[in-house]
Amino acid sequence: MKKQIILIFICSMSFVFAEGFLKTSGKKIVDETGTQIILRGIGFGGWMLQEGYMFKTSGFANSEHEFRNKIKLLVGEEKTAQLYKLYHDSHIREIDIMQLAEWGFNSIRLPMHYNKLTNLNNDGTYFEEGFARIDSLLSWCEKYKIYLILDLHAAPGGQNAEGISDYDPSIPLLWNSEQNKLVTINLWKKLAERYANKEWIGGYDLLNEPNWDLGSDNAPLLKLYKDITVAIRTVDNNHIVFIEGNNYANNFTGLTPPWDGNLVYSFHKYWNNTDQSSISWVLSIRDNYNVPLWLGETGENSNQWLQETINLMETNKIGWATWPLKKIDDIAGPISVPLTTQYQTMLNYWNGQGAKPTENFAYAALSTQFGSFKYESCRIQKDYVDALFRQQSTSQTVSFIENNIPGVIFGVNYDYGKAGEAYNDKVNSNTTGSPGGASWNSGGKYRNDGVDIEHCSDAITNGFNVGWIESGEWLKFSVNVEYTGTYDLNIRYAANSSGGKIQLNNATAFLTSLIDLPSTGGWQTWKTKTVNNIQLQAGKQGIYIKFYFSGFNFNYLEFIPVSVDVNDGVNPSSDFYLNQNFPNPFNGQTKIEFSLPSFSNFSLKVFDIKGEYKGTIAEGFEVGHKDVSWSSDGFASGIYFIQLEYGGEIKKIIKSVILN
Repeated sequence: MKKQIILIFICSMSFVFAEGFLKTSGKKIVDETGTQIILRGIGFGGWMLQEGYMFKTSGFANSEHEFRNKIKLLVGEEKTAQLYKLYHDSHIREIDIMQLAEWGFNSIRLPMHYNKLTNLNNDGTYFEEGFARIDSLLSWCEKYKIYLILDLHAAPGGQNAEGISDYDPSIPLLWNSEQNKLVTINLWKKLAERYANKEWIGGYDLLNEPNWDLGSDNAPLLKLYKDITVAIRTVDNNHIVFIEGNNYANNFTGLTPPWDGNLVYSFHKYWNNTDQSSISWVLSIRDNYNVPLWLGETGENSNQWLQETINLMETNKIGWATWPLKKIDDIAGPISVPLTTQYQTMLNYWNGQGAKPTENFAYAALSTQFGSFKYESCRIQKDYVDALFRQQSTSQTVSFIENNIPGVIFGVNYDYGKAGEAYNDKVNSNTTGSPGGASWNSGGKYRNDGVDIEHCSDAITNGFNVGWIESGEWLKFSVNVEYTGTYDLNIRYAANSSGGKIQLNNATAFLTSLIDLPSTGGWQTWKTKTVNNIQLQAGKQGIYIKFYFSGFNFNYLEFIPVSVDVNDGVNPSSDFYLNQNFPNPFNGQTKIEFSLPSFSNFSLKVFDIKGEYKGTIAEGFEVGHKDVSWSSDGFASGIYFIQLEYGGEIKKIIKSVILN
């Protein structure tokens, strides 16, 4: 697919490239110069260990071995192995690491499955393919100066009875098998031996989210941690050991004081408050034992919750890692993998809602879906990244896309920014203590803010509309008004009932009174409400759309010039300009004026609202003032963009409306 240009946000946070091995110094993680390093990372969940919810398989395969068995039943063992190689090759590549570095991440947490590295026989067998994947990832991390923290996410037998550890009831649980414990200890020794002298290995996260009844003092967990630490230290005295508590990382009873001089306590944070009191329990561990902390896993929440949580960590000088990098068709992460039509057919079958596919179809469908994990095929969730980095240092909002007046402004393209600055939504995070709690985005589409967004069926749409509107909610749009003057305003909305109202204002004045939105007869039955004679001043400004009462959905605003001063928006002394077409809107003929400063090739082209080329109005080798006519013959009703290009330079894009 054609890759769109990615907007990279540069925030004012200070990033320091570390020197040498990371180590602990009192309550800090430092490099070898003693400079404190705040780890700003992300977990690669799903790569070396698949979790059902990331692949939309939770209903029938919550763990990797269940998912793999489903595939094997359709295509056989050999083709399943081929599919998984394709998947592993596609999911993480150098381009992913380069992008993370550009965004501002300085660390990666790599969840590992033991079965990619060894077997359960404790016979000294290790799988070079798995280690080679880690080696490749580490080489990219070294190139882009990102720390790699190794995390045993699926221990032999499973450290909890959950899909997150690929728990298989046919295999003895880690806590019930001395041999599985030995395999775990020896695996960590092998890893430490291989990476002992690698400075961009940030450390070893010994066990992800153990969760089992291990007694009131967690004695079996403490013993295993100490045994692993001893094994590591026989071959590696350079790297930090990260320790997670029982009960999904947050129960450190019996696991203090630290038994190693280079140890960090790692906690996880999900679905709770973002104030200081929410981490007071773990701050007391840091203070009482003079030991660093690391938030090794957090996320699966709204941008607002993430912004607040990361701010809480930064304020307390605690490193963090969000979770995870990629999921299929999901807004709560930086990269969303497209859900293919063929894969949806597979999901329908596995969920008991479709016929069994043929072997050839299944293999082709899974090949396409697994290949879609490549960065180039994915959708970048820039709003998520903005919350992690830029919003940590400013309350200023910035444009999601360029919004110009005259033209159309889609409701879902409100500004990037914090709740209360870029938008107001009654529910903008989940602090219920469970993943199935309050939904911060009822539609779960397009963006990860609190604003509720769903698919839109209107004739003119970018694919999405704002829904589930409640009284008092609002959106802010940074816009560029090209000309001072009078505009007509079209509001595109769908109302299941009457009573909803909308109002527009900028920073200094109301632009409209309260506008009634009568019923249209359904949530996706779209109609236009027109308000005449809106006065706007040229220039960049913020426009706020405020909602009152409920019962309606919102698609877009359209500003149409009625009487404007084109010289207010265009320098009349300029030798190179393109004026707004007149009349606008029009049916039949409209005139377009422009000027070229010297003889050169020029072209005046038309694009539709999706940016697709639709035709050329004029072209040639000219100089001076020109005016041309454009006929609507052959063009469907809708919104088009006119682009003047001269000597390889694009002057500007002017909005036009074609009417029947």
